[in-house]
Amino acid sequence: MSARAKSPVFEYAPAPESREIARLKPSYQIFIDGRFRDGSGDAVKTINPADEQPLAEVAEAGPADVADAVAAARRAYEGPWSAMPGKERGKYLFRIARAIQERGRELAVLESLDNGKPIRESRDVDVPVAAAHFFYYAGWADKLGYGGFGPDPRPVGVAGQIIPWNFPLLMAAWKIAPALACGNTVVLKPAETTPLTALVLAEIIAEAELPAGVVNVLAGGPAIGAAIVEHDDVDKIAFTGSTEVGKIIQRTLAGTSKRLSLELGGKAANIVFDDAPLDQAVEGIVNGIFFNQGQVCCAGSRLLVQESVADELIDSLQRRLATLRVGDPLDKNTDVGAINSAAQLARIRELTESGVAEGATRWSPPCELPERGFWFAPTVFTGVSPAHRIAREEIFGPVLSVLTFRTPAEALEKANNTPYGLSAGVWTEKGSRILSMAAQLRAGVVWANTFNRFDPSAPFGGYKESGFGREGGRHGLEAYLAH
Repeated sequence: MSARAKSPVFEYAPAPESREIARLKPSYQIFIDGRFRDGSGDAVKTINPADEQPLAEVAEAGPADVADAVAAARRAYEGPWSAMPGKERGKYLFRIARAIQERGRELAVLESLDNGKPIRESRDVDVPVAAAHFFYYAGWADKLGYGGFGPDPRPVGVAGQIIPWNFPLLMAAWKIAPALACGNTVVLKPAETTPLTALVLAEIIAEAELPAGVVNVLAGGPAIGAAIVEHDDVDKIAFTGSTEVGKIIQRTLAGTSKRLSLELGGKAANIVFDDAPLDQAVEGIVNGIFFNQGQVCCAGSRLLVQESVADELIDSLQRRLATLRVGDPLDKNTDVGAINSAAQLARIRELTESGVAEGATRWSPPCELPERGFWFAPTVFTGVSPAHRIAREEIFGPVLSVLTFRTPAEALEKANNTPYGLSAGVWTEKGSRILSMAAQLRAGVVWANTFNRFDPSAPFGGYKESGFGREGGRHGLEAYLAH
């Protein structure tokens, strides 16, 4: 054997989590006024995006169900819930948080089956952070008078909440926990492609013995979301989703007295300076864009690298991407899972093809994709200009666009040259530079030498076309308290 013989390659043995842990039912019902019932809409099948096989039949709501859910929420609000002492409301939130932890493994497997994300992410991020939000806001329930909201803060009323498919359980927790802590009642609509964990959360809420009508969960498509938005007896709308739909909701509510908070799209800049710890930055870049297959509103989809280290960083990034494992979301070794739906996969493909057509250079690591399901290989574009569609439009997939800069001023100009303003990242060893950049970046969240770190005590939200209002922390309570 020569002195320069290659090191042996160690392959990962499959380590699949059992899908039986999800305890899938053949069918699921909507949850109104403290009980499950069939919806008056069509029954649809939710599918596993990793293999396109049906998971369960879901009864979708119809307009009559929306009316019943809002009426139930109003009765609960005017009855026991809003008048209940905060200390007692907090006990219910603690119960929910503990139940999420107790059923964490089940929820993680169910989320990966329904959404396509790797089980490591569902298990280590989605479920624990969802429980943490209920724990955090349980602690706030009896302290609202000390939060700077006035001497006698009051709830808004009935909250209509519409959540997306990329973090179904976590987004439900983000919305429901602060609303309940403040004494509001809720009508929640999960995304039509990922309703299962929200409906299991409804089971947990029923087992926690919340008064009937405090939380109602309606599976359904855009028409049901629109019916919730337009209902005259809903006092507040909270929406997380696309900028396009957010604009429609804003137009619909213009001239009404309804409160509105929007958390919309993003095109985050992840800025790497020449003095950054490059190995650490590479890990942050990978986490920033390939976490949840890039289907994250705050994904670091634009990488801005200082020219002097660009070649070195790209070489290191490509070596790192060659080690990513794409495949079965239930395998604990998987890094990149399936795209959530055929429609989303088609959009990712269309935008990446535009990148090639406009002259950018496309690169993906050697990667064998499964034959069935919705899959897209991790992709990096170099030679990108700010005018390219892949640098301007939200792709919502595992696609990274790399731009370069020479000076901090140029980095700021390129980073802020977007209609979005949800998040950003800065990589440098200089604390003064971090503070200076953070103050000038038009983004709701700026991470320093890390990316995609969340805590229930920290506010999250955007500027410009990324929406308005904040979720998380003390700020997340404000949207659910009357001024």
